[in-house]
Formats: sequence, structure tokens, C-alpha cells
Amino acid sequence: MKTRLMHVRANVSDLQRAIRWYEEVLGFKVTDVWPPEKPNYAHFSSEEGAIFAIMEDENVPSHGRFNFSVSDVDALWERLKDRAEVVEELFDTPYGSRKFTIRDLDGNELGFVKG
Repeated sequence: MKTRLMHVRANVSDLQRAIRWYEEVLGFKVTDVWPPEKPNYAHFSSEEGAIFAIMEDENVPSHGRFNFSVSDVDALWERLKDRAEVVEELFDTPYGSRKFTIRDLDGNELGFVKG
């Protein structure tokens, strides 16, 4: 049996505030919100891989780390390092990748990796 990850979600305390942060700071684009009449869930576009979503929920942060593959981790680091709480500064890992980790407004850890 093959298993493929299709969807991950981080919990946020205020959906609209979180959407603004993900769009303005990270450059993500919302592709859908649900339910239409009073949204508490949004997911973002991705070129490939799992869908990344956020959902308004009282259980924040989600207590996980969400790693995103990026083509130019150095340029992204320069753009984000002063705009978000840094968990791990940009570094080269012992296993051959380069990465950094920040927190969103609700404390969810977001890693950005160039392998």
C-alpha cells in the first residue's frame, strides 16, 4: 500500500488575521474558504504536494512543524527574518539541506527548506 500525504492544517485563533499574515508576510494565496456563509477554514494554493490549510480553533498552536520546500531559501530568509519570530536561523543541516524555522502569529512552527 502506498500512502501519499494530501492535506495538513494548522490551527489559528483568528482566521482573518491569520489569512492576512500568511498572504502579506509569506506571500501565500488563499484558494478556498469554508463554510461560505461564515468561514472558519482556508486553504492555500500549492504547486505540488500536500494542501496547506488553516482553521480557526481554540486549540492553538497545533504543536507540529510544517516544512515547506523552497527553491531559494536564502532569499526567503532575508525577506522573513525580521518579519516573524525566528525559531531556528538559516543553517546548513548535517544531512545536506539548508533551512530555517519561524512561528506564525499563533505559534505554529513553519520550516522552509532547500534540499
